[in-house]
Amino acid sequence: MRVGYGRVSTRDQHVDAQRDALSAAGCCDQVFVDSASGKLASRPGLEKALLSANRAGDQLVVTKLDRLGRSLENLIEVSKQLEDKGVDLVVLDQGIDTSTPVGKMFFHILGAIAEFEHALMSERTRDGLAAARARGRTGGQKPKLGPRQVRLARQMYEETGPDGKRAYTVEEIAAEFGVTRPTIYRHLAKQHER
Repeated sequence: MRVGYGRVSTRDQHVDAQRDALSAAGCCDQVFVDSASGKLASRPGLEKALLSANRAGDQLVVTKLDRLGRSLENLIEVSKQLEDKGVDLVVLDQGIDTSTPVGKMFFHILGAIAEFEHALMSERTRDGLAAARARGRTGGQKPKLGPRQVRLARQMYEETGPDGKRAYTVEEIAAEFGVTRPTIYRHLAKQHER
């Protein structure tokens, strides 16, 4: 089955040209359309098209590749979904048809680009963390309690009342410092590790 998908990104554009091209390509009954910016996450027309083209051998047909994906990352994600289901992608204006060997290569190129982009991001992250460590900075959140506050919290926790019971509950200590109980427990646990 051939399922068509079209998208226009502004109110001034009309989807008629895309709808005509998709109908001429054999998507007479199954053409889904979105009238929204490609950057918007919600595209109900695309979701319906992906639900309709869900069996091996089905084809999702678009006029141009940029009508399908919001970004390269999103295009790769949609292409991967199609490949996993065995659904072929046909892009009319660019002559891409993944039912052919050249078209299948297109899926593999998109996958390779995704892996390359991920590797570059990981490398940049590692380089940035190494540069920060070299300057004496460590990653992660700043501690919610400073060393003085930790000492006071420990003293409050260890303090006993006249009846021999703890003078303060962990909840009261947390409220005093404006943090959560798990934060207090974490600092108390660090004391016992030493």
